Amino acid sequence: MAAGDDLKLLGVWASAFVIRVKLALSFKGLSFENVEEDLGNKSKLLLSSNPVHKKVPVLLHNGKPICDSVVIVQYIDEAFSGTGPSLLSSDPHERAIARFWAAYIDDKLIVAWRQAFSSMTEEDKSEGTKQMFAALDTLEGALRECSKGQGYFGGESVGLVDVSLGSLLSWLKASAVHSGIKIFDPIKTPLLAAWVERFSELDGAKAALPDVDRVIEFGKMKLL
Repeated sequence: MAAGDDLKLLGVWASAFVIRVKLALSFKGLSFENVEEDLGNKSKLLLSSNPVHKKVPVLLHNGKPICDSVVIVQYIDEAFSGTGPSLLSSDPHERAIARFWAAYIDDKLIVAWRQAFSSMTEEDKSEGTKQMFAALDTLEGALRECSKGQGYFGGESVGLVDVSLGSLLSWLKASAVHSGIKIFDPIKTPLLAAWVERFSELDGAKAALPDVDRVIEFGKMKLL
């Protein structure tokens, strides 16, 4: 990181979207100040930094705010292009594909997962579970195509899609423990199951992902 760069992350430790930013910072090897927010009593800094949505995460780079987790990850990669590995390809088409799948994770997988584990009725939970596994099956195919036979959605190293999906791992593992549902099934989605093990062992992931037991306790109160 260049001399004079100041990074401050406004977030909540359990939020998958905050974890996403922490993963990007971790993989890039960037130091930052972590500011834990109380969402029941949001700070003036958060409200002034994200006046539209008033949500975490917000990254402050030399005092200038950047909002939305995927936007922040891409900003980090561009602003610190000379630091650590690149999270987005230099090829425009590959960047577009990565952005598509990152959006898919948010629009399809997260929505279905929330429905599966937080709905009030068994019918809604069942439908959410069905849609969650359909999304994972689609991501299995995406991993097969994007990895080109290597370990990650980004190829030989982690990229935007790996960070986007990886940010959910502690929550997905906690959901699996709590429900007894095998979310990453090595028979149904072998590539994703192997990817989970591979990603979880990365130093950058270990530094950013919260402990699953802690997430389970937090999850008894709220989801994401």
